[in-house]
Order: sequence, then C-alpha cells, then structure tokens
Amino acid sequence: MNTALVSELSEGVSGEVVLPGDSAYEHLSNGFVHPGAPALIVLCHDTEDVRKAIRFARDNSLVLSVRSGGHSNAGFCTNEGGIIIDVSALNGVEIVDPGQNLVRVGAGAKWGEAAKALVPHNLAISSGDTTTVGVGGLMLGGGIGWMVRKYGLAIDNLVAAEVVTADGRVLRASAEENADLFWALRGGGGNFGVVTAFEIVARPVRKVHFGVITYPAAERVTVLKGWSDYMRTASEDVTSTVGMFPSFGEELPPLFITVCYAGDDPEAAAEALRPLLTLGTLMDQQVKPMAYAEILEPPGELPPGWLPRVKSSFAPTCSHDFIDVITENVVAFDNVFVEFRSLGGAVRRVAADATAFAHRDVEVMVNTVVLGAADDNRELEPRFQEFWQKLAPFTSGAYSNFLSQMDEQQIAAVYPPETYARLSAVKGKYDPENLFDQNPNIKPAAQPVAVA
Repeated sequence: MNTALVSELSEGVSGEVVLPGDSAYEHLSNGFVHPGAPALIVLCHDTEDVRKAIRFARDNSLVLSVRSGGHSNAGFCTNEGGIIIDVSALNGVEIVDPGQNLVRVGAGAKWGEAAKALVPHNLAISSGDTTTVGVGGLMLGGGIGWMVRKYGLAIDNLVAAEVVTADGRVLRASAEENADLFWALRGGGGNFGVVTAFEIVARPVRKVHFGVITYPAAERVTVLKGWSDYMRTASEDVTSTVGMFPSFGEELPPLFITVCYAGDDPEAAAEALRPLLTLGTLMDQQVKPMAYAEILEPPGELPPGWLPRVKSSFAPTCSHDFIDVITENVVAFDNVFVEFRSLGGAVRRVAADATAFAHRDVEVMVNTVVLGAADDNRELEPRFQEFWQKLAPFTSGAYSNFLSQMDEQQIAAVYPPETYARLSAVKGKYDPENLFDQNPNIKPAAQPVAVA
C-alpha cells in the first residue's frame, strides 16, 4: 500500500484511518465471528468521508467491505488486504416528523441504541434480535424483527435512504426519487452503494408483552405442531419463534417458545397468548410487559475458535409432515440448533415484486446453526447437506442475513429469477464495475449504449 496515498486519505477525512499495528486495528478488523486482515479501515464520520473512502478503494483497486454492526454471518464486513468502510459513527437517531412518526436513523447505529432512543417517544421499529446488530446490514437484507407479523419487515417501514454510489454521488432513494434504487435497497443488500442513513416510519408502541414459554424436550413434536397450527390463525399482534437447542451429547434441553405481543393491554395479551400455554406440559412461562428496547439482548460470547455454520429457508406451509422430517432428522446431530420464526400477517400483504425481498407468502422461516469450530465440523458437512435435502420438498428460498456460505446456488435461493434480473439491471446502472461485491453479490447487467 502506497504510504503517501494513505497519508493523504488520512489527512482528508474527518474520521480516522486505522492501519495494522494501530491499537484499534485488531478489534475493528474482525467481524462478530469472522477474523479479517484488511490493509486499512476508514472510520467515517460523515457522508463526505464515505465518498473519499469509496474513491480510494476504486482508485487503488481494493476489495471493499462495509461494516455497520459487524454481524455478517458470511463475513462480508471484513476482508483480507482490502479496505473496510466503517460507518459505526453514523449512528444518530432523530425524529424528523413527529406527526408521521418519521425517524432518521444512521446506518451505523445499533438496534439497541435505536430502540432506546425511541422509548421516550413511545415508538418502536420492528427489527433486530440483539442490541449490537447494525441497522445498515440488517435493514438492507429485509429485517425480520419481533413485531414482523404486526408491522412487516423493517424494509416495509422504510420511506427513504441516503446512498453513496460507486461513482461518489450522494443520492436520495425513495418512491419518488431514484425509485429503482429504492426498490433494490429493500432486500438487495449492499450491492448498490453505501447507505449512510435511513428514514423509517416508527410505530406507536408503549409496551409489549415478551418472554419465553418452556416445554419438555420429550413433547417437542406435539408442541411444535400445536404452535404451527395456532400461529396460522393467531392475532397479528403475536410474533413468536421456537428454538430447539442441541444436546451436545447430553440430555436434550427443553423446547423454548419466545413470544412478543405487540401491545400493552394485559387482558388482550393474555387472551392472544393463552393457546401457547396449553400446547403440552408447561414447565415455565416468563412473559411480562416491558419496553420494546428491553427485549433486545446482548449477543452471547462464542467459545474461542467457534465459527457457526448458518443456513436458512422458508416454508410456505409449516405442516405436520415438515415438522416430523425436521425433528426426526436433526437428532442425528448433537450440535445443530434449529429455529422456527413465524411470519405471515403484514409480511404477506406486501406483493412479492414490491421489494427485492420476494419471499412473502410463507408461514415460517427455518434457521439452522451448526455450532462449534469449523475444522471440527467439516466432516459433518455432507450429513448437514443431506439433512437440508430432506427439507427441500417443504422449503423454498433463503434469507440473506441468515446464511454463512454464499455461493451461486444460495444467491439464487435468496433472489428468484425475476428479482435477480431486475436487481442486475439496477446494479448495472449504479455499480457497473461491481465495486460493491462483498455481499450476496448481484452481477451487473450491461447497460444499453446511448445513441446520439
């Protein structure tokens, strides 16, 4: 790396350029689970810093990663020998139109920060499971949060975004301005530029009823089927997930249903959640009213060397047969976590072609995580693939934010053919040289040549 050029960049940005050997380098070069070794990291303090960092990457032919929260399961937030544009300092949360509950959120904000800032206003935005997940990365993938059935995906509440493109332009993307880019940003990931801020409609939420319901592992099949049947007709105020934790060679742990009722009325919440308390032999239930910000928790620390293998898909129908196949086959592993996330409701009412997130008419998303060190689990990969082949008749598509491997087959699962073709055209318009390729990458379509 040319030190004179790096010095020029460092002097030209209001933020900071971090290099190998600097005290902050080790922390900033790594993602949440993925180690990295970039040539430099630019801590951007404003949009102009982002413009300069993009130009530096382009002029020096550097691999470019963008980092907000650093939680990319596929490791796209870091790289080897390239540049990281870190937008974590762009973390403001501001209500710009109280009458419309319109909030401007910096792409580098964490969902915990955003949620806390909205509590005094009795507002909430449905997205993020943990406090440290970045707004930028999660939003661009779709955003499946704890009120998804009530208010839809995070992108369904997005009204505009500020984007710095590969050629250094700063654009506003909305339904009225650069509408093609606005469509692509809602589910198309970081393919089209660096988003520096989002304008989002927050929802009036004073309290939610949130907590965990626990059932014995021996009743997991019966409980899962009852849960699926009920969620098909449940109030859209109810969003829930079911977690089947692995045994790690010991006795299977209990089945955990995590629920969020999007409202503060205790009687209405009790009525809506009551069927989830009678699915089997109830071991425990810890559901109580709380501010939305309180339901987001810090991520757990992973043991040294662990690199989770994450894979997701959608089930149009969460049938009893589907549940049987999962529960009968996952017991062959003692280190695979399985999660069912309820969808439907507001998600389903958005047309499949309205955003780049096309998987609308589904009942659940299923996530699997192989826990442990990558070297230790390498021999499990063929059996893990066989497990997913057994699920194939019941599933379709994939969620880009819950994938740790991103080959062409997975990208095709994330983006159906018509969606991909449309994204490719937008990519060709805004990033024809594919500068932004550290993502579920869309190849740019050739643009028509203008004839004078």
